[in-house]
Amino acid sequence: MCGRFTLTVSPEAILEQFDLPGGLEEYHPRYNVAPGQQVWAIVHDGEAKRIRQLHWGLVPFWAKDPKIGYRTFNARSETAAKKAAFREPMKHSRCLIVADGFLEWRVRSGKAKQPVRFRLKSREVYGFAGLWETWRGKDGTELATCTILTTQPNEIVREVHDRMPVILPREAERLWLDPGVEDPGQLQGLLQPYPAEEMYAYEVSPLIGNVRNDSAELLEELNSK
Repeated sequence: MCGRFTLTVSPEAILEQFDLPGGLEEYHPRYNVAPGQQVWAIVHDGEAKRIRQLHWGLVPFWAKDPKIGYRTFNARSETAAKKAAFREPMKHSRCLIVADGFLEWRVRSGKAKQPVRFRLKSREVYGFAGLWETWRGKDGTELATCTILTTQPNEIVREVHDRMPVILPREAERLWLDPGVEDPGQLQGLLQPYPAEEMYAYEVSPLIGNVRNDSAELLEELNSK
């Protein structure tokens, strides 16, 4: 699973990396992004790609209660195209969820768990393979939501967890966002573990376990590898 990630780069770095016009007036760095919060995502509206905010935790259009999003913040890439909650978004509503790192917890002796941050050696911002959906309540309320696809871990993540988010390389982004592609079979080859040799991991403060904490000090390196 992927239950926590970071986005600490400048807005200019995001716009340049994804070749986007305009600014990000509402943007500010995030050091501890958790399910149920707003995230930045790249979507394609049929004419061009754009960046917008989505609620992390996908609520299918048919759901009676938006609280289902607390259980659908991740989707297994191997089975998403067959699951009721994700089947339609896999065909029509794919996105890139913008991040520059993600976190998992290493189990140590006893019950203690040590948070570990994974990021690219290049320190670049990137996109997780994501799905998004707009849910409409009976009162007319609209909620734009998303989920992060996960896959088998690479060698560096496997030491900590048995799943990792799908990080899409730059050359895969165009196909993933292409609204003309509706066959999930054409996309399955993109949903692979990111190369371990291009990533590194380091331990961070246990204070990151509290979702109310969100400061740069949380991500200071305690032990790198």
